[in-house]
Amino acid sequence: MDIILHTDIVIDLCDRNSPQAAASRQAIRLCQGHGGRAWIHVGSAQGLGERLRTHLLSEVGDAGQDPSARVSGIIRECLAGVQWLAALSGEGDVLDAKDPEAAQLLRAIDRFPPGGAAILTRNTAILETAPGQAMTPEAYCERTFAPPSIPFVDLAAQQDEIRPHLEKNLHRVLLHGRYVSGPEVTELEDRLARYAGVGHCVAVSSGTDALLIALMALGIGPGDEVITTPFTFIATAETIAILGARPVFVDIDPATYNIDPQGIHAAITPRTRAILPVSLYGQCADFDRINEIARRHGLAVVEDAAQSFGATYKGRPSCSLSTIGCTSFFPSKPMGCYGEGGACLTDDADLAEKMRRIRDHGQDRRYHHAVIGLNGRLDTLQAAVLLAKLEILPREIQARGRIGQRYSVLLSDVAVVPHIEPWNTSVYAQYTIQVEDRERVQAKLHGHGIPTAVHYPIPLHMQPAFSYLGYAKGDFPVAERAAERVLSLPMHPYLKEEDLERICRAVRQAVRE
Repeated sequence: MDIILHTDIVIDLCDRNSPQAAASRQAIRLCQGHGGRAWIHVGSAQGLGERLRTHLLSEVGDAGQDPSARVSGIIRECLAGVQWLAALSGEGDVLDAKDPEAAQLLRAIDRFPPGGAAILTRNTAILETAPGQAMTPEAYCERTFAPPSIPFVDLAAQQDEIRPHLEKNLHRVLLHGRYVSGPEVTELEDRLARYAGVGHCVAVSSGTDALLIALMALGIGPGDEVITTPFTFIATAETIAILGARPVFVDIDPATYNIDPQGIHAAITPRTRAILPVSLYGQCADFDRINEIARRHGLAVVEDAAQSFGATYKGRPSCSLSTIGCTSFFPSKPMGCYGEGGACLTDDADLAEKMRRIRDHGQDRRYHHAVIGLNGRLDTLQAAVLLAKLEILPREIQARGRIGQRYSVLLSDVAVVPHIEPWNTSVYAQYTIQVEDRERVQAKLHGHGIPTAVHYPIPLHMQPAFSYLGYAKGDFPVAERAAERVLSLPMHPYLKEEDLERICRAVRQAVRE
């Protein structure tokens, strides 16, 4: 449960002599320790400053010191970790209220899910007006709190990092109103292309559409074959099948889970048009070997980089390693928006222009449709979110690498931990281990409040949707064995050391039992 601090609580916290400050501090610690956030509504700012200047006049000290600066310093010092809650338009319509600040807080709390927040106050009128939504710090501390959960992916912590930039970007879109193909989309494309070191980026509506649009731009269609991996999310092969082409599977490397280049040559036939490797779990496939095979046979290579944007292969960024790199901005990805999104990246100007047409119903100008396309545009609001996240992506990638390495140190003697090739860096889209008796290990971890996931439990050649391809169990033994054993643990840049150690202790105990 989040808490919104009334001005009297903030004054408690800032007054070193207040006998009630201890309870207020404890309430904030409890809130934050159980995954909640403490807020001050921006509508309280002016009144808060005025009351503090009066209330804390004796603490201001030197008469020559600027009282406003001193008060601001006290607020920052005493309220570290407390965030400003932006005011929504309807929350300012309180001029006729007896207590405008209280009216604002009561309106603000309505934006939270039912039971998701409380106003922390000692104001009797507020407590009587909203008995279920307002409480004293002492009452809050007497509540029964469930043990803090460990999120599988902590998007809330990330949002706290980017909140000012994020809210400004979203508000700008709401003001200019260009919700489709707005200026933020163009800005995002330019910045993503520079980040990946390619000439062109085409932002699209999802990672799946990125693959589909890339294959369409390459002219893949009925009767063609595209070589790919059976150990991935279905979108990789699904897009091939949607176009009437045939997915041709090649088994994976047992160490990296990526397609094994040794098997690609034998899978090539006169119908083969492209190779579609997946950079799984955040690590790039072996693109030098794959590209050399493709060059000898005149094939295009499309990187499915849904999980690897930000990773590098021999010093080169993912999405710059092949004919076209396709990535996903699904929320849980290393670079994720708040909905669906994706991008196609390439150095080929002609392919980039084809993909721009395809994503907009095949138009080369308004109402003139040069080719068959689809509605694959990225929403401007999602571009605004991604621009805010791009600011912190390098820092988050460093944190992912550090956390992934720490996991491996603690678990390498009880599980098969990720193998990162020496020429690669990984963004650890998932931290995935292999264990025997996976279901039992999962159940044990669930009992400790630790979420897990399996990426992926059924290889694509064994999925009913692909039964028409004629593959059978045993055709790709490395992928099949991985599918029976892989287990993904919580992974995100904000995973605390104590939570990581708690996870590892539980894994070690579960495996050894």
